[in-house]
Amino acid sequence: MGRNNERNIKKHNDKLHKAQDKVKQAEMLRKEKLKQITKKFNETKDSENN
Repeated sequence: MGRNNERNIKKHNDKLHKAQDKVKQAEMLRKEKLKQITKKFNETKDSENN
């Protein structure tokens, strides 16, 4: 049995994919928050102009 057996490769890939999913999720959350902030900013800007 070497270090690169099937089980270790799978464990590593699962760990890697979990980390990548975490990064993607954080990025989506940031974009969503930015959208909401932008929307709120535009609403207050519009209300100030009227």
